Amino acid sequence: MRTLSKIATAAAAAGLLLVPTAASADGHTGTVTVVHGIPDTPVDVYVNDELTLDDFAPGTVTDPLDLPEGDYTFDLTAPDASDNSEPILSADATLEAGANVSAVAHLNEGGEPMVSLFVNDTSTIDAGNARVTVRHTAAAPAVDILAGGDALIEGLANPDEAVADVPAGDYDLAINAAGTDTEVAALPGTTLAEGVNTIAYATGSLDDETFEVLVQTIDGLHDDPEGVPAGTAGLVDDGGVSPLAIALGLSGLAALGFAARRRTVESKA
Repeated sequence: MRTLSKIATAAAAAGLLLVPTAASADGHTGTVTVVHGIPDTPVDVYVNDELTLDDFAPGTVTDPLDLPEGDYTFDLTAPDASDNSEPILSADATLEAGANVSAVAHLNEGGEPMVSLFVNDTSTIDAGNARVTVRHTAAAPAVDILAGGDALIEGLANPDEAVADVPAGDYDLAINAAGTDTEVAALPGTTLAEGVNTIAYATGSLDDETFEVLVQTIDGLHDDPEGVPAGTAGLVDDGGVSPLAIALGLSGLAALGFAARRRTVESKA
């Protein structure tokens, strides 16, 4: 089993160049998925001063937005704020053709709001493998993630991510406080599907009991994509639980007294 590598991410207003991957670099558009991980803070989202998401609720992952390549400013304001009001958060980015990006509004480790921009890995996954991406975007200390007692991720801190391709299958995962044997959560029977990049976001705050895991999946990355169904795109509402969410074992977080609501989104690369 391959150990995941930890990757530092860019944050708010960093002017990040959103670089396309080889698998998706065609045409003149890029893809942006917006993730709202700030508890109790509904917002309006403006893209280059145009209202794009109205009353965007915490705990929501959008369907992918196709945008022309170019320079963008993402502003988050209070719902129905006046035109001259200051944004709650802003982030600037240059979107390259073919890029697949997630823009995440979340809390830093100390509980202050911020925006992080992540480039999603949509390169082809070898037959028999799955891709797993874990993003620490919660007001919580650094953690280790273990599979069957072996470390997959060590010292993952906010706002970093870890990405790796691993054999598809079921994994018994555990989340420990970094460098200790203290288990924060147990996630038995986690299924990582072949040809899918499963992206898990830890959001909210442990201290405030608003901790929430949000899930985004990018399907269609198989070595032979024509032979494997790509699934559908869309959000699961509060009353529905998708098989993916069950497979991820998010109920293990709820058992620890956290408000772990289940929402997933699937998109075809």
